[in-house]
Amino acid sequence: MQAKFKYALLAGLVSAACVPAAFAAPSVDVLGQSDQQVGPIEAVARQAWRDDIAQIATPSEGCFQANYPSIVWQQVACRQLTQHAVHPVLPLKAKQQLAQDAGNGNDYVLQAPGSSLIRSTTGSFPSVTGVTSETGVGVAAYGGGGILGPNEYSLQINTQFTSTTSACNGHSGCTVWQQAVYAPDYETTGSAAVFFQYWLIGYGGTRCPSGWGSDGAGDCYRNSSYATAPDVAATKLGNVKLAFTAASGGSDKVTFTNGTTAYSISASDSTLKIATVWKQSEFNVVGNAGGSEAQFNSGSSITVKNAATYGSTTAPSCIANDGSTGESNNLNLGSCSGVGGSSPYIQFTESN
Repeated sequence: MQAKFKYALLAGLVSAACVPAAFAAPSVDVLGQSDQQVGPIEAVARQAWRDDIAQIATPSEGCFQANYPSIVWQQVACRQLTQHAVHPVLPLKAKQQLAQDAGNGNDYVLQAPGSSLIRSTTGSFPSVTGVTSETGVGVAAYGGGGILGPNEYSLQINTQFTSTTSACNGHSGCTVWQQAVYAPDYETTGSAAVFFQYWLIGYGGTRCPSGWGSDGAGDCYRNSSYATAPDVAATKLGNVKLAFTAASGGSDKVTFTNGTTAYSISASDSTLKIATVWKQSEFNVVGNAGGSEAQFNSGSSITVKNAATYGSTTAPSCIANDGSTGESNNLNLGSCSGVGGSSPYIQFTESN
């Protein structure tokens, strides 16, 4: 079905069903026109497009962009990330500054049921209220590092870091960890990077594989190249989604959508072979690298939705006091619930 016809048809079906305006959360496209401004019928069509485009494979590895209503990825130039000192860090290598803050090992994590392996995760924020400002601040226990200042945060989807694959090259105690990241100003001020970061944790010794950097504590890391996306203010988190798909023997893809534009990068799953072991998924808004914290103004409340595909309709588990990133935010976690069905997910609220 051609994209324009598909979403026009969807809008017509929604219109016939008399869907109320409250059905779809507003989001803003690249021209600044919100879904609320275009009306609920068009808003539902745009929401369907955002869900679909994140699951549509790119024609090859590399960087791509798509614009509503097209579901055809257009290749764009990839850029190279520097292996610099503001890379994300592991949690629990330093004590949490405030135990109630989300992140740094104190988060809700989605766990797939039974022996199921996660194929994809989509993170979003169905409700964002009271957020008027956010500032990235350094955390003393991590040396005060990171990208700091107003609207400095990152969106991360993180796998568990307790599994091993052949990427460890037989190193005893080595495990793999993969992060899908959207980070404003990460490489270039004024634009964001969408990329993967790969880790060989506990690789040991003093030498990492060729092309990998060392964190100085026996862990090795490397970045994929990155797709350029716009910086989005933290007050507009309700407009964005981050998705991570992994395919054994194929490609992994991270997609960032902002309103009616999607930005994606695909890379070979062979780097870590994460698709063969992916059981847990963490999604949240946290500091922008270096163990930093995203500090939201008092009175902020954010609902976090972490949806996953793993070949089952069984509800996933909410694992509390977990998570694999070292970054954090200053929001307190509420309760978490897991929901099954055709698109299983966990959902929780965090506020201050």
